[in-house]
Amino acid sequence: MDSTLDIAHASPEELAALHADLRAQHRDLVAANLSLDLTRGKPAPAQLDLSSALLDLPGDGNYRAPDGTDARNYGGLTGLPEVRAVWGEVFNVPGAQLIEGGNSSLALMHDVVVNAVLHGTGDGELAWGGQQISFLCPVPGYDRHFTILEGLGITMIPVPLLADGPDMTVVKDLVAADPQIKGIWCIPKYSNPSGSVYSDEVVAELASMPTAATDFRIFWDNAYAVHHLTEEAVELADILATCEAAGNPERAYIFGSTSKITLAGSGLSFFGGSAKNVAWLQKFLFCRTIGPDKINELRHLAFLPDAAAVTDLMARHRAVIAPKFDMMLRILAENLAGSGVATWTTPKGGYFISLEVPDGCASRVVALAKEAGIALTPAGATFPYGKDPKDSNIRLAPTFPSLADLEKATQGLTVCVLLGAVEKQLTSTDAV
Repeated sequence: MDSTLDIAHASPEELAALHADLRAQHRDLVAANLSLDLTRGKPAPAQLDLSSALLDLPGDGNYRAPDGTDARNYGGLTGLPEVRAVWGEVFNVPGAQLIEGGNSSLALMHDVVVNAVLHGTGDGELAWGGQQISFLCPVPGYDRHFTILEGLGITMIPVPLLADGPDMTVVKDLVAADPQIKGIWCIPKYSNPSGSVYSDEVVAELASMPTAATDFRIFWDNAYAVHHLTEEAVELADILATCEAAGNPERAYIFGSTSKITLAGSGLSFFGGSAKNVAWLQKFLFCRTIGPDKINELRHLAFLPDAAAVTDLMARHRAVIAPKFDMMLRILAENLAGSGVATWTTPKGGYFISLEVPDGCASRVVALAKEAGIALTPAGATFPYGKDPKDSNIRLAPTFPSLADLEKATQGLTVCVLLGAVEKQLTSTDAV
C-alpha cells in the first residue's frame, strides 16, 4: 500500500487505483481465515506466568496471618493490615484508610455506586436513587464504567478527555451549575484508552472546584498505577491529600486492584478514601460479606511483601508487553502516517492505544476488520451508551496476542482503516 498518499487530497484516479488495491488486500485477508482478537486489555499468558508461584503459596501450610489470625476462617472485613500497608503505598492511600475487597475493583465500584443510590453518601443529603442524577464521563473512556451507570439509570454526560486529564473548563462549568451532577469517573494514570495522565493542576482543580452538589464524588479508578511501558515511572498527584487540603476530604473514592499485576481472575481489589468514607462503605460491606479471601491475601503478601517487589514484578510485565506496543505503533506509522486519515496515541503506560479515524468511519473499519477475522472493540464502546457522536474512535488492545498474531492483526487493521477512509472519500467525491 502507498502510505505516502494523502487520501483527502488524492485525485479521483489515485483514489480509484488505491481502492482497487485495498479491496484486493482485504479479500486476501478474508481468505486467510484469520482469528485474531484486539478487543480487551487482557494480560497475555506470559504475564500470568510471572505470578504462577502464587498458586503454591502459602507453601509451608501455615495459614496464620502475622498477628496470629487463622486466615482460613471468617472475619477480617477490611483485609489484613499488612496487605493494606503494602498496597496503600502502591495506591498512595494510608493503609488504615484502605479496604481489601476481593478480586474485583469493578465490583467495588458497583457496590459504591449502588450504596450511594440506595443510602446516600453519608453527607446528610438524599439518597441518589431519589433524584434524577448525572455523572460526568471523560471520553474516550472505559465502557465498564458506563455500564454501571446505565444499568442504574444514571444519566451520563460526556466531557472531553485531553492529554492532561478532563477538560476542566467544561467540567467546572457543569458541576458549578447543576446539583444533579453527583460524580465523575477518572482513570487518572495511563487512562483507558488514551493513555492520558492527569496533571498536578488538573488534580488540584478536581479537588478544589466548587460543586453545586454537596455530595459530589470523584471515582478515582487508578487501575494502571504501576503499569509503565517505559523506564519512566510517571508520577501522579495524591488525590486524597489534595482533596483534604482543599477542604473536601470526602470527595475522592479511590479504587485499585492487582488484576493486571498478578492473576487477573484471582487478585486483590481495594477501596480507599477518607476515614469517614471507609467507615461508610464498611457499614454496607458488613451486610454483604463476612470478609474477603484472606488466604489469597496471604499468598499476595508472601509473593509481594512490599512495594519494591511490586515494582520489580511490573518491570517484568513491561518486558513482555512493551515490545507489543512498539510493534503496533511502528506498523501504524509505517502504513498510515502519510495517509492523513488516522492519528493515534503513544502511551507511556497502561494497556491501550486510542486510534482516531475519519468521522463516520469507525463502525465501517470495525466491520471490515470483522470480515477479515480481526476482532476489535465495538465502535462507540469508549463513549456513554455506545454512541460516539463522530464515529471515529477505536480502542486497540495489544497486550494479549502473541507478537506474531499482533503483527498480522495490526497489518490487517491498517488495510481496513485505509479502505474505510477511501470508501468515505470516494462517496464524498461522488456527492460533489
